[in-house]
Amino acid sequence: MPGRPLLPPAKITEICVNTPNTASLMGLAPFLRMSVAGADLAPIGKSLLARAEQDASDVNAMHDLAIFMHCVGLHELALNLQQQALQQQRNYLLPARRQPASLRVLVLMAAGDLSANMPLDCLLENSDIDLALHYVAPGGLPAADLAEHDAVFIAIGESAANQPLLQLLAQQLANWPKPVINRPDNIPRVARDTASRLLQGIPGLLMPPTLQVPRQTLAALAGGQLQPSTLLAGHHFPLIIRPVGSHAGNDLQKIDTPAELQTYLAGSRAEQFYLSAFIDYSSDDGQFRKYRIALLEGVPYASHMAISSHWMVHYVNAGMYEDAAKRQEEAAFMQHFDSFAARHAAALQSINAKTGLEYLCLDCAETRDGKLFVFEIDHAMVVHAMDPVDLFPYKQTYMQKLIDAFRAMLLRHAGRPLTPMAAV
Repeated sequence: MPGRPLLPPAKITEICVNTPNTASLMGLAPFLRMSVAGADLAPIGKSLLARAEQDASDVNAMHDLAIFMHCVGLHELALNLQQQALQQQRNYLLPARRQPASLRVLVLMAAGDLSANMPLDCLLENSDIDLALHYVAPGGLPAADLAEHDAVFIAIGESAANQPLLQLLAQQLANWPKPVINRPDNIPRVARDTASRLLQGIPGLLMPPTLQVPRQTLAALAGGQLQPSTLLAGHHFPLIIRPVGSHAGNDLQKIDTPAELQTYLAGSRAEQFYLSAFIDYSSDDGQFRKYRIALLEGVPYASHMAISSHWMVHYVNAGMYEDAAKRQEEAAFMQHFDSFAARHAAALQSINAKTGLEYLCLDCAETRDGKLFVFEIDHAMVVHAMDPVDLFPYKQTYMQKLIDAFRAMLLRHAGRPLTPMAAV
């Protein structure tokens, strides 16, 4: 962030200390894999810190140390380190694990935390595709100094902070000589309020209207001067509220009464919020089931299914690791995903057409009357095949379908033949 004071790496010495050294860029994928496995991240943090302290020009170490800091919750330090790295260099290379690479993709990214960009390396962790990462400056793409590439992928997530950057890139990439995947002018369509408007009136699809409202409007709701039905026609309490720009359920809450809304506002510093009606999407057994689906040019692929007794479902805290019966149900969902896709084919095709994004994910459920209930659409959701094989043996097959389809899409857009990957 411009104006953020720069902190020297020595400020974080007490957090980590030395392990074997590698000069290559790691990216997010190794950190996520270790986190999923419950491994200790500290040794890698120590090694990265030692490298950064030894050589202030080791931007790969500084870049990866910023990721480590995010992973352990030190977000201010992480943003600081990232800024120091980007002041020196905006181009980074994540070479394909399988060489020779079939393709090099220029991945355009924005500075920010782990939610600022699509984690493309997590999806292509074991591929033959080189990822040339470029963190776009506020002034847009440079006239020179971009890596050679066969295609461009816009990984920048939708946010108010990224809107000017996406608008600028839409102009700069309008006549780009290489294929551009997930064009920047289409990305704003995934914003919660915009997406809810786009997806209204589609047969078989339910996405409750979502409004962006200021704090003073919510204060009027909390004080009884305004009724929910005035904002959301036909709806009353309970409501769903979250600050604009929040992710992963942070500060997301179901509000049952005006008094609860008063309490919520008192505990939040945000000035802008998303407001929508709460829909009870529980199944007949009282459990809530949430699906993450990836759409590749309109073709759906299963990423995961989580089952919880709470309406706000997150895979990591839904008990999927602890409950074999839940994993068995997820395995059955993936095995019979074709029937799910067929039931909702028209709705999924409409989502694809309305957004215009070649790659998109959605978090969704099925209502008791059979509709596809969409919570959120976004191209920047985390999709990976890193869950422990001993607990989730079924996932490898179905996630590999998605990974293979994503690779094939990139090759096709770049005009390259679909050839088998080399052995590791």
